[in-house]
Amino acid sequence: MSRLCLGTMNFGPLTPPAESHAIMDRAHELGINFFDTANRYGGAFSPPGQVGQNEDAHVGWTEEILGDWFAAGGGRRERTVLATKLYGAMGDWPNDGKLSALNIRRACDASLQRLQTDYIDLYQMHHVDRDTPWEEIWQAMESLVAQGKILYVGSSNFAGWHIAKANGKAAARGFFGLISEQSIYNLMTREIELEVLPAAIDYGVGVIPWSPLHGGLLGGVLRKERQGRRRVAGRARETVERNREQIEAYELFCEELGEEPATVALAWLLHQDGVTGPIIGPRTRDQLDGASAAVDLRLDGDALKRLDAIFPGYKPAPEHYAW
Repeated sequence: MSRLCLGTMNFGPLTPPAESHAIMDRAHELGINFFDTANRYGGAFSPPGQVGQNEDAHVGWTEEILGDWFAAGGGRRERTVLATKLYGAMGDWPNDGKLSALNIRRACDASLQRLQTDYIDLYQMHHVDRDTPWEEIWQAMESLVAQGKILYVGSSNFAGWHIAKANGKAAARGFFGLISEQSIYNLMTREIELEVLPAAIDYGVGVIPWSPLHGGLLGGVLRKERQGRRRVAGRARETVERNREQIEAYELFCEELGEEPATVALAWLLHQDGVTGPIIGPRTRDQLDGASAAVDLRLDGDALKRLDAIFPGYKPAPEHYAW
């Protein structure tokens, strides 16, 4: 599996299908074989807050775009580690969302149809379902594995104790359990270092960070503003103002290194224990090419200490707040 994961949330509403196909072709050229999507991607508010009006937007669109790309042949599907997710409601009726046994079965079949494939490598729960017992969830996932429709199961946005409980229940059934957890993790958002990351490492669960650039704020946002290339508004503006001193120090340090801020942010994640690979979500081929440089960037101990000084992290619990 490649050290970077191609996120596809932009495909459809922000990146037209033809350009999305070109990005995926380019990803394979760069050696990126791990693609992540979700059944709800492609709707009018996917990504959240970034899409105005798009008459073609509909939930499931992104999976359809991937399916058309796979159908073009050329070994595209065979050379791709495919991950998708379920949880969010796909309709207004009961069992159209969350993790009931019925929705897991229906959602998987619908994703397979949209993706034009007969199996999913990694089937991820997009959020913890507090209303469905783990015995029911695992029974449904076991059936999908037995039917050959999925190979592995992962989680997303789980707490550390959710990972522990899920894998404990799976072990009691003789099932493999979770192999991955997809969490928000970046230099500015490091809370998973308290319990999620230690739990994942202990259980052998790979961590797949999403939002590695914190919505672009670690991608040179202040420099882009000065150059007139980007104007931040709303909640992002509030975050910039609240963390302006840190972001300024970070961008200056990246200048010292002679590297792009986005490259440094991704490379930092690749240096963290337990991280399988961050999800990059390029809207264009140029953004994809820029992100790929992070794989070859080596940060020495002094650089990592400087980054920790700018964006302090967490010790594992309980040492962070006790002894």
